[in-house]
Amino acid sequence: MEVVPAWVPAVGFTLLPHAGGFLGSNITKREIPTWYETLQKPSWRPPNWVFAPVWGTLYTSMGYGSYLVWKELGGFNEKSVVPLGLYAGNLALNWAWTPIFFGGHKMGWGLVTLLLTTGTAAATTASWYNINKTAAFLMVPYLAWLSLASALNYRIWKDNGNKK
Repeated sequence: MEVVPAWVPAVGFTLLPHAGGFLGSNITKREIPTWYETLQKPSWRPPNWVFAPVWGTLYTSMGYGSYLVWKELGGFNEKSVVPLGLYAGNLALNWAWTPIFFGGHKMGWGLVTLLLTTGTAAATTASWYNINKTAAFLMVPYLAWLSLASALNYRIWKDNGNKK
């Protein structure tokens, strides 16, 4: 029986969130010049170039946090169902936002998705806190960024009405 090197799960968990980000980036790159640039945006919006490095950093930190929880709980088992299940649900919602907002131009549904993402991120963070405090603290910048993203999505939705 072959033993998996210890670094493989650490790298896999850390890189997993990037999969959805990578797939979504193709939609984003296509829609920024053709659709997003035509929208009215608030003056406090970060410049476009900020988003990729911020998301890359956030995906890495939350992915590593999920590895710490997985390791602390001894892998996939009965104890890990809730904390890693919440995380998986959060990732699915996170990855869904780009095709909804950028791909479908559904600003209102994008906001709903972001609010659900924020809620599941908060629940994930709370569930991780008693398992591994470092993992929970690695989620805090993500929660802060989701708050900014939600406010930005709300403002764009309100300022652009039903613009397609």
